[in-house]
Amino acid sequence: MEQLEFFEIPSPCIGVCQVNNKGYCKGCFRSRDERVYWHQVDNAVKQQILNACKQRKKRVMYRKNQAQQNTPQADSQSSLFGDED
Repeated sequence: MEQLEFFEIPSPCIGVCQVNNKGYCKGCFRSRDERVYWHQVDNAVKQQILNACKQRKKRVMYRKNQAQQNTPQADSQSSLFGDED
């Protein structure tokens, strides 16, 4: 049985409104077309867009996490006590 949608799905915009190198908004992860046509599409399409945005955000967060793990960090304890040879 299909559930009826009684409420309009709100825009995921958080007011960042900057585009990344792939053309997606850095705040809500929507493409330009997804942002422009948000108020013209039905709730089923909006839900598809939101699902795509969640996946895009997961990929960005994963890459950021990987980049942070691969960043060399100095051993603060040895330099604190002057143990370096």
